Amino acid sequence: MTRRTTILPGLALSTGLGLVAYLLGRQVPVIGGPVLGILLGLAVGTWLGPWPALTPGTAFAAKKVLQTAVVLLGFGLSLTQVARIGWETLPVMLGTLVLALAAGPLIGRWLGVAEDIRTLVTVGTGICGASAIATVSAVTGATGVAVAVSVAVIFVYNALAVVLFPLLGHALGLSQEGFGLWAGTAVNDTSSVVAAATVYGAAATSHAVVVKLTRTLMIIPIAVGHSVARGRQVPHGQAGMPWRRLVPLFLVLFLLAAAANSIGVVPDSWSDPVRQAAAYLTTVALTAIGLSTPVRAVQQAGWRPLALGGVLWVLVAVSSLVLMRLTGHW
Repeated sequence: MTRRTTILPGLALSTGLGLVAYLLGRQVPVIGGPVLGILLGLAVGTWLGPWPALTPGTAFAAKKVLQTAVVLLGFGLSLTQVARIGWETLPVMLGTLVLALAAGPLIGRWLGVAEDIRTLVTVGTGICGASAIATVSAVTGATGVAVAVSVAVIFVYNALAVVLFPLLGHALGLSQEGFGLWAGTAVNDTSSVVAAATVYGAAATSHAVVVKLTRTLMIIPIAVGHSVARGRQVPHGQAGMPWRRLVPLFLVLFLLAAAANSIGVVPDSWSDPVRQAAAYLTTVALTAIGLSTPVRAVQQAGWRPLALGGVLWVLVAVSSLVLMRLTGHW
């Protein structure tokens, strides 16, 4: 049996279910295709039970398809966007990011959250939700359980943010640009940033999107840092990972894609199709993760990851407002 034949059943099922989740996600953007994909995968995987014939294909989708999606995400980013939003917004974005990345491991360890889950919840909250979880999990080799739990945690606080942020923004008297900056730094997923900002106003939406995309660029150094750290974790006396393998090829391609978009090599007409393709492939990958994830293991993770996500979410939201006040954005 060839490798192509071996991976076909699991890949075909992941692709089909992923398409259903992706189309449903377009109708309910607040939830999004990736979250629906992992939920649908969990449901179908539980119904089917253990099925070894699916394993090669779901493993391929969870890794290779996911890495392809990450590369495509690069075409939607511009390395010049940091300059466009202005240096005056960077203290807010970088301050909240550093705080999240520093507090996440400490709080997660105190709560007794498993290392791979606390890492993914931290980067998901600090950077850009499911996209950051997908990228870092591809680098660190996090388990399907860790990915499923982390995406679920991010989803809960995305839903709350869409409802609460516009109300709080008006109560606090935030301007359109001020709300855009707050939403772009303190709401996890880009889709939820857009949903919350759209309720607030058109100017808030455009500003929030630029802020969020700029923040998304931090995927690059964070993912590379995790890759380097993982490469150094080798048994004593053994040779370390070769330097050329410390940075995975898909991250190099991601950076090249962002650079190509920055210098105008990528036609504007490609922007939407590439973004949709990345969203679909991410959904397929997370669907595959759902298919191969034991539900009992997710249930056993308990309330601790949810508590970690909640504490980090509040910490980032409050610190963003404090930094905005200190820097004159509120």
